[in-house]
Amino acid sequence: MKKLQIKWPGRKTGTPKKRRKVKKKTLIIGSAAAAVVIVAGAFLLQRRQQAASADAQVQRTATVQKTDITSTLTASGSLSAKDTYNITSLVEGEVLTADFEEGDQVTEGQVLYQIDASSMESQLTSSQNSLERARENLADAQADYNEAASKFSGNTYKSTRSGYIKTLYIEAGDRVSGGTTVADIYDDTTMKLSVPFLAGDAAAIAPGTECTVTLTDTGEVLTGTVTSVSNMDETITGGRIVRYIHVKVTNPGGLTTAHMAVVTVGDLTCVEEGAFEPAVETVMTAEDLESTVEVESLLVSEGDYVAKGTPLFAMTANSADKMMRNYENSLDSAEQQVESAENSMESTQDNYEDYTITAPISGQVITKNVNAGETITRDTNSEATLAVIYDLSELTFEMSIDEMDIKSVEVGQKVEVTADAFEGQTFTGTVTNVSINGSYSNGVTNYPVTVTLDEVGELIPGMNVTGTIILDEAKDVLAIPADSLMRGNRVYVKDASAEEEPGVPAGFRSVEVETGLISDEYVEIVGGLSEGDEVYVDETSVDSSSFGMGMPMGDMSGGMGGAPGGMGGSPGGMGGSPGGGMGPR
Repeated sequence: MKKLQIKWPGRKTGTPKKRRKVKKKTLIIGSAAAAVVIVAGAFLLQRRQQAASADAQVQRTATVQKTDITSTLTASGSLSAKDTYNITSLVEGEVLTADFEEGDQVTEGQVLYQIDASSMESQLTSSQNSLERARENLADAQADYNEAASKFSGNTYKSTRSGYIKTLYIEAGDRVSGGTTVADIYDDTTMKLSVPFLAGDAAAIAPGTECTVTLTDTGEVLTGTVTSVSNMDETITGGRIVRYIHVKVTNPGGLTTAHMAVVTVGDLTCVEEGAFEPAVETVMTAEDLESTVEVESLLVSEGDYVAKGTPLFAMTANSADKMMRNYENSLDSAEQQVESAENSMESTQDNYEDYTITAPISGQVITKNVNAGETITRDTNSEATLAVIYDLSELTFEMSIDEMDIKSVEVGQKVEVTADAFEGQTFTGTVTNVSINGSYSNGVTNYPVTVTLDEVGELIPGMNVTGTIILDEAKDVLAIPADSLMRGNRVYVKDASAEEEPGVPAGFRSVEVETGLISDEYVEIVGGLSEGDEVYVDETSVDSSSFGMGMPMGDMSGGMGGAPGGMGGSPGGMGGSPGGGMGPR
């Protein structure tokens, strides 16, 4: 037997003889202590065997019966208004008006602050003028492009006059640009002549007056029209002072520049005859070409009659495309200028509107920090809060849900809410948002779930509340305590005739069950058990407080302190009163 050595406190080591005496006493004391331990161990073993025998016949059980099961998640949070807005200013200046007070109800769009905007008015006017000019330039560019597309359609250059081509100055292969002479044009279908009248007579003749034109050599009389009367006096032979009138006559088919005629207007006759000229006799140039083009082929010849718009020559495709691109570029540039002016105008208008601050939401004014007459200044690093508005039509709070449970939470689920400030009252809410933006802490990720209260009552922002999300419910279903369900969906059913099974308590048989809804307290039984069956409850994980809600329990006398003979059963032992120790398991 191993010797038990006890070192007495306060005793010093002496001579060898004294040490031998102490060792002897120690042996005597050690023998006595060992005897006490042996007796106590035998007594304790006997009590445990008696308790185990009793526990084999009496176990913690529950009866299978119908009840309601609710699966929930609970978390706490702080109430917030549906929407909160801090009113700030993007501009500086004197506050002209601030017609609201703390506690007032304001509506979205209501004017809260009017700040002096005189410095912006000139900028706004300038932006408006710039935009107007840009739009006018765009209209001109669009008109030029449309005219060019029509004028040069088919890659042809068209006549700008009507008449006969007297002389052509271009040919295939030439390069033609603005100002290049194209042809001499004349038109003698209408002839014109200028004749002198005495200044006093001419003053009495008005443009548009019909007149008689008499050919000098043949005496043929034609009808003409006065087109204009000169206002300048001129002196001709004989010292006569005259003014010239201009007449046009339709060519009956034989008039040439060699013919002379006398003009009579009413009773007044010219003092000298005049010579006929074609009404049109001009040099046609390509003044409407914005760039140089190459002549691919001529489409008319000398002596041909052309009307305004008659194609004169064809341009090469490359040169025609290049010319039209110039018009397109001008149009694009004008459009960009309008866009830039519009953006500038919009920006200036936005800046101007910043001097009028309106309520962004409908709600109650919680604080008002700036009043009329004060001046707003802006710090580049921060924005001062002018006022705060709460939308109190709804209250919300956030529940922090564990990553293992978040998959069970959905928008629309009902939430029971209690508030610390209203003990005994329960409010209702609804899950309105399940965020996937989780936060990681201590090895666990939690996700914020927003709950909106269905009723506000006397609740106000900032109050602490606790929400219980109702995940699922089952009404009037067969159920057992959660701690009756073993691994593998097995339950131990009480059966006195059951044969012993490894790991199954005596007097019970193992039954595999089909489960439904599972809560922290109960498990719904879909199949495998019948109402009234008595099942084993695992006492290692729960105590009697776990079996509330009307779930009846079996005999629990084998629990803590039930069997006689626990630790401290005999007088003077390690506990005091008989039967007060821990019973067998």
